[in-house]
Amino acid sequence: MNARSMLKLTLSMAIFGSIGFFTTQTGLPAVELVFVRCICATLFLGGLWFITGGHKTEVWNKSEVMKTVVCGVFLVLNWVFLFKAFEVMSISIAISIYNLAPIFVLILGSVFLAEKMGIRAICATVICFFGSILIIGIESFTSVSQFMNSGFIWALLSAICYALTMFTSKTIHGMSSYVLTYIQTITGIIMLLPFCDFAAFEGLTNTNWLYILGTGLIHTGFVYYLFFDSVRDLPTVIVSVLVFVDPVVAILLDAVLLSFRPSLFQMLGIVLIFGSILYTIFAPEQTVKKLKTSSSQ
Repeated sequence: MNARSMLKLTLSMAIFGSIGFFTTQTGLPAVELVFVRCICATLFLGGLWFITGGHKTEVWNKSEVMKTVVCGVFLVLNWVFLFKAFEVMSISIAISIYNLAPIFVLILGSVFLAEKMGIRAICATVICFFGSILIIGIESFTSVSQFMNSGFIWALLSAICYALTMFTSKTIHGMSSYVLTYIQTITGIIMLLPFCDFAAFEGLTNTNWLYILGTGLIHTGFVYYLFFDSVRDLPTVIVSVLVFVDPVVAILLDAVLLSFRPSLFQMLGIVLIFGSILYTIFAPEQTVKKLKTSSSQ
């Protein structure tokens, strides 16, 4: 087992687990924050790509570039929806729903790739859905307005887009991980530029800018570097388990720094969701393989 790679992956997931806290301290709305994040990641990873000489050996394929652009659209929407969820709901709740993505990958596989969902996967999906209802609160489903304002839709959309990112990236094989993310973040810059309100950047404090740059350079650039530098040296099962460092750190920081105190039903919902996902990971073959590309956070 490559202990160095395990340490890098664990560190990358632990750092990413703090993104919810950083997001709440930036003072920027979701679209503007993701726009800055894309710029920082493009500069950081693009610079690494050139410094390491990857641009000299990169093999370009028109079909794969187009797939990467589509994947980039899903990735950027995933970020925007997740950050919008952070604006209106607890980080712990948003992260719990966000991590339903592997379940959605199973569903996509069964619909588009004719991959049969076994009884275990179906049970896990039902339990995760029930768990999400518990952590949002049954009262949020009593009226349309309460439901829309709960943040559940944003968190669910982020999970779906994350799953689509994972699913689409499974079809890309010839491009390096650096150029893959580089194209995705450039796509994000172009995509978000018309919707970016630059007035949102006025009046930000130095502290706000530290958190904004931290979100862009550390949580995107540095974390992706650590992830890509480690994930290819580790077995799929190890990767699948270590990515859960991310939500654990996020929930702990939410409790310690932002004083989140879940109710009994919310705790039960969180346990049901993560218990079902872990159960799915350790279920036979096909479910483990599907999580190999769950890197595009």
